[in-house]
Amino acid sequence: MKKLQFIFTVASLLFLFNTGLVSAQDAKNQKQQDKQAAIKALIDLQHYSFQAQTALPLTMKMRQLTPGYELKVRKDTIEAYLPYFGRAYTATIGTSDGGIQFKVTDFKYTSTESKKGGWDITIVPKNAGDTRELMLHVSQSGYASLYVKSNNKQDISFSGDIE
Repeated sequence: MKKLQFIFTVASLLFLFNTGLVSAQDAKNQKQQDKQAAIKALIDLQHYSFQAQTALPLTMKMRQLTPGYELKVRKDTIEAYLPYFGRAYTATIGTSDGGIQFKVTDFKYTSTESKKGGWDITIVPKNAGDTRELMLHVSQSGYASLYVKSNNKQDISFSGDIE
């Protein structure tokens, strides 16, 4: 009788423990789905910011970045404030601002859903100085990588998050 009572107690505890795990797992999954829906809404509205955390120049080592470097995407404006590390083929005379800095209202924006989830976004700004094309890959969780093509500089890529 005591053996049967012990088995019943253990089975009850295991049931309660498993129920707690399942509800915790469900809560985690729901939180993840909510974040994915929020990222999808930002991408669809074209109203988000890419916060750069690391830079990977073409011929150099990866560099960690301080906060504040970003690419702002709005329906009518693209604004970039990103650093540049690498080789420039021609010097810009008379300017002391390095990096990738521009604000344009004339640009071509295309967004496609990738096969593995997430989005592939291509931005071709007009009159953005040296910058020719920006390619942004955003995962469903909000992690993103940005590849910048320039006319007179080596290409550079950044990784960070979408907000």
